[in-house]
This record gives sequence, structure tokens and C-alpha cells, in this order.
Amino acid sequence: MATYNTSDFRKGLKVQIDGEPYLMSDMQFVKPGKGNAFYKCKLKNLIRGTTLDRTYKGGDSLESADVETTDVSFLYRQGEDYVFMHQETFEQYEVPADVAGDIWKYLKDGMICTMTLYNSNAIIVEPPTMVELEITECAPGAKGDTATNVTKPATVETGAEFIVPGFIKIGNVIKIDTRTGEYSERVSN
Repeated sequence: MATYNTSDFRKGLKVQIDGEPYLMSDMQFVKPGKGNAFYKCKLKNLIRGTTLDRTYKGGDSLESADVETTDVSFLYRQGEDYVFMHQETFEQYEVPADVAGDIWKYLKDGMICTMTLYNSNAIIVEPPTMVELEITECAPGAKGDTATNVTKPATVETGAEFIVPGFIKIGNVIKIDTRTGEYSERVSN
């Protein structure tokens, strides 16, 4: 397995510590006035989501994590699991709800998502940054509320509820930013 020396350390690096994959979410090179330089790293566990703060001195090394990021398409939901298919090999992955998290709010049949695999097991599933969803249920907008920042809850085709502007009505297609879960814009009437 490949190793990374401290000179290779950078944000976004995937490494293995104590047999588990970590993402280097922050790295600072520190050169004190006296003594040797060192590297302050913030590492996020890709399985549990916990964070570690570690300091490494020049010449230290870390093993690379055996993780693979690939595109998969959403097929269907089976009980509490979500079934995805690899775009090239057509291999199917059953992802438990605790790994999938809130992705159900955005999933439509055939949607292309990004999956991170560790030892051939899915550890992270991410939807596209922006998704278009149709409004299936919402309160009607009050007359005159079109020019102000009045908001209301609305249910989309996936069953999730989002806060939308008052002028949105049933049948509209809206864009949602999956990083924040917030309304972005109306796509069509």
C-alpha cells in the first residue's frame, strides 16, 4: 500500500490511521523560530464522522486509505436500504439508511450520485450539488406575497419538505442545493 510523506500532506488527502480511513480536512505547516517544522492536521473519520487533531514532524508518513470514489445511479429503495448501481460494472450496492443519511430527500430513480467505497463497502453517498424536484403539496400563496420574502413549507415528489418562497405552487419544479437543503430557484411552472 502506498504511503504519504509529510511533504505530500494536503487538504483532501485520504489516509489510513489504525485501520480506518480518514480525510485530511485541514493541514497547516508550522515553522517555529526555534526547533523543527511540524504539520498540524485535522482528520475526519470517513466511517464514523469523528474528527482527530494530530501533529506530525518532518519525515513522518501515513498509509494511503484504500478508498475509491465512483459514480452510481439510484435504482430503488428496499426496506430501509437504498440500492445503487455502478455506472460501468453494473455491480449493485445496498446502502443502509444510517450510511445514506438524508439523501432520501433528493433521490429520484436513475439519479447519478457519488459513492465512496472502502474495502468495497459504501461509506459515503452524495447526491448531485443541485437537484430539480417537483412540488406535490403546498399551501396556496396569498395575493400580494409575490414581491416579498414570504416563505412556506412545501412537499416535493420524494416526500421531503423544504421551505420555499410564497409564490411557489403545486406542479412547479424547483432547484434545491443539497449541501444546505435550501431552495435555490424555480425551474418551471
